[in-house]
Amino acid sequence: MKLFARLALLATALLAAPAAAQTNYAARLKEGDAVLRGFAFRSGERLPELRMHYATLGTPKRDAEGQVTNAVTVLHGTGGSGRQFLAPQFADELFGPGQPLDIRRYFVILPDNIGHGKSSKPSDGLRMAFPKYDYDDMVEAQRRMLVDRLGVNRLRLLMGTSMGRMHGFVWAQTHPDFAQAMMPLACLPVEIAGHNRMWRKAAVEGIRSGPAWAGGNYRAQPLQGLRTAVSILQVAGMAPLYLQKAYPTREAADAYIVDRIAKDLPTRDANDLIFQLEASRTYNPWPHLERIRVPMTWVNSADDFINPPEYGIAEDAARRMKSARYILVRATSDTRGHGTHTWAKFWRQELSDLLQRTK
Repeated sequence: MKLFARLALLATALLAAPAAAQTNYAARLKEGDAVLRGFAFRSGERLPELRMHYATLGTPKRDAEGQVTNAVTVLHGTGGSGRQFLAPQFADELFGPGQPLDIRRYFVILPDNIGHGKSSKPSDGLRMAFPKYDYDDMVEAQRRMLVDRLGVNRLRLLMGTSMGRMHGFVWAQTHPDFAQAMMPLACLPVEIAGHNRMWRKAAVEGIRSGPAWAGGNYRAQPLQGLRTAVSILQVAGMAPLYLQKAYPTREAADAYIVDRIAKDLPTRDANDLIFQLEASRTYNPWPHLERIRVPMTWVNSADDFINPPEYGIAEDAARRMKSARYILVRATSDTRGHGTHTWAKFWRQELSDLLQRTK
């Protein structure tokens, strides 16, 4: 009985023990802006100054020629920003001592892409007159930020989630030797069409058909149309198995989705969101996948409503890229659908293996 008593006390102590402390990586950030003068967009439009905001963790290390050797860039998805990667499920799995992207070893760069975060965007004042940027423009702005502002001419690793990883496929074709390794998360290297295009178009038209849209010259956010768009985005990114387990009653499910939309709405600008969704319109690396030679580990999840594995596209694409390894994370009640890309516990070991094989 004494043994059982000791085990009971131990179990009680473990249950009472506090959870592992989360690291405040935000306090360690160094932030800055790259001002790109006379930036020319593929549409033919120009901005006298394009601001690319970025944040960094860690310190750049240089070789005998002065070249930075430990730079890692992580690119965010549609509507996001570099700061999203400070979330514990990402940062606390990757940036700490002994972890795959230990910031004592790596110089981690977290940009805000065109139209997002603190970088130049329509809501700064130009609204619908802002240049109609696309993914090629976004990649070129990233490149100039890295080379001209941060002095990075080659990346040890280029990572990204969703839109950010579609940028990676653009990088791999237009600047094939810039990254030593790449890790795409939650994306497909094919034209945005079918269901993926349809929910984006529905969100855009939801905004434009709202009574307060006023051609983008609204005085206050056109909430009716914006609510329609935000609702569509929420559904597109959801994980059915996880939500069924976490919210198994009608009351719980209703409360969750109402609260989630209410919290999302104040973070959005209608003009910005239209541009963000439309930036994918020219994306299509599919015809030239054989040109991609950078070593990569590409990870999708089986419960991704935006990039469902039933298409068979990923397997065909991976066979055409001789240096690519494709991993499909099995859907469980713990995976997060499209958002699995930010929960590093599901693919952290794959990242470690990629870094090891590309030393």
